[in-house]
Amino acid sequence: MLASAGWLVDIGRSLREGFYMFWQTLWPLILGFGLSGAVQAFASREAMQRRLGNHRPAAVARASGYGMASSSCSYAAAALAKSLFSRGADFVASMVFMFASTNLVIELGIVLIVLMGWQFAAGEFIGGIIMIVLLAVTGGLWLRGRLIARARERVTADAGHEHQHGPAAAAGRLPLRRRVRSAAGWADAASYTMADLKMLRRELVIGYTVAGFLTVLVPASLWHALFITGNGFWTSVENAVVGPFVAIISFVCSIGNVPLAAALWNGGISFGGVISFIFADLITFPLLLVYRRYYGSRLAIRMLALFWAVMTVAGLITGGIFAAAGIVPTARHSVLASAGVTWNYTTYLNIFFVAVFVLLYWTYRNAGRLSGGSAAQGQVCEMHKAHH
Repeated sequence: MLASAGWLVDIGRSLREGFYMFWQTLWPLILGFGLSGAVQAFASREAMQRRLGNHRPAAVARASGYGMASSSCSYAAAALAKSLFSRGADFVASMVFMFASTNLVIELGIVLIVLMGWQFAAGEFIGGIIMIVLLAVTGGLWLRGRLIARARERVTADAGHEHQHGPAAAAGRLPLRRRVRSAAGWADAASYTMADLKMLRRELVIGYTVAGFLTVLVPASLWHALFITGNGFWTSVENAVVGPFVAIISFVCSIGNVPLAAALWNGGISFGGVISFIFADLITFPLLLVYRRYYGSRLAIRMLALFWAVMTVAGLITGGIFAAAGIVPTARHSVLASAGVTWNYTTYLNIFFVAVFVLLYWTYRNAGRLSGGSAAQGQVCEMHKAHH
């Protein structure tokens, strides 16, 4: 009886922790998926091809800036990157956008400063730039050819751009200012948003639930056992390689992985290993399932290999830079506490964006009437059929 009661308590605590993680990322989720819908509804293919149609330095810089401005959690960033790609952006540029929107963002830096110290926030930003440069250089060699062509056909077919008819399709050919002012345009944007959310709802539920159970049930000592210590350079290499592996099996995404990063730091992982672990929120297992659904299994595996490599190398280089500068923290302590639900900026933003979501949902439900029964509403239905 006591054992059963203990398990019930653990289950309750795990679900609570999962909810707390969801709460901390709720407003970026709504913002990211909302922006994804808007990109699909309003961004023209010609504009995307002109601005992000390759992965040369100018396009990479633009993709990084757009990503920093979008400030999304990892799930929403993946949806946004897919939307850019489906609208004509280069695949590597789309991935650069995704990396920037989860790593070069203000809220992540704030959480790192609060929980771990300014050095980790600086390391995340500097390492993020290094990682984006590595991705842009190596991605052009590794992410190309027929795999990318097939992936574009796949996401374009999902979005239904080739099969639009009626007023909304006509609205899509209007100038941007008129499209943004049209009810049909916003009906399409809301429908695309809901389609992305429904496509990924299982992965979202799995991700947050498993993250909660891992936080409660897996002792920090188990994570620490994966990292060697006391072997100088080879310790740094091993820690930077294993850091992303822990992220994959821990399921924790976005800002939610910072408390685990703090626990790993307390347990002895190297500075570069912490940085590579934080980067790796984009290769957690649920997100790998998302990539597989978006782009196909072969490209998802190739993305995993490349992302893991650039995250590892970027973490190792960042650790080396900070060690050479003598600014790697020496104290092994950091704040470890669940954020919970309190009256802070996150709660206020969540309330606002939940209201935005309600408006989007109402628009989606009335899309047929607002757009004259055209395009996107039918596309949402077809997308659902294709993925169930």
